Amino acid sequence: MPDTIDIQLKKGVLGLCVLALLARRDSYAYEIASRLSDAIGMGEGTIYPLMRRMQTDGLVETYLVESSSGPSRKYYRLTAGGRRALDGQTTEWRAFARAVEALIAGEAEDVVTAGAPAETPALADHSAEADTTDHADRGEDQ
Repeated sequence: MPDTIDIQLKKGVLGLCVLALLARRDSYAYEIASRLSDAIGMGEGTIYPLMRRMQTDGLVETYLVESSSGPSRKYYRLTAGGRRALDGQTTEWRAFARAVEALIAGEAEDVVTAGAPAETPALADHSAEADTTDHADRGEDQ
């Protein structure tokens, strides 16, 4: 992913990414961090606090697996609450991504007006007044 993407944007979707990875298979934090680093360029320093928070929130749970090459590894897996959170966040993300893509593609009118109530006469009247005021302020004829 390009380095120009703001770090806050990446952090905003990090939880969703972790939930998606864990939905595929249980994993330990370093492996999750490596996969996220490869996919979206996030460093491992952001993963450990997130994993603790997700555990506190009941989205993931842990278990230990003995390792022949060192200490036991703490694996993370989704809880039922984590699966529900993944489903909800995935739906929200897809709608958000479609809206952003439409804005970027210049289809903003379609996104903004879809499902929006028709313009009220009061708003239309104020728009006309603003146009008149703008012209008058600049000393222009209408």
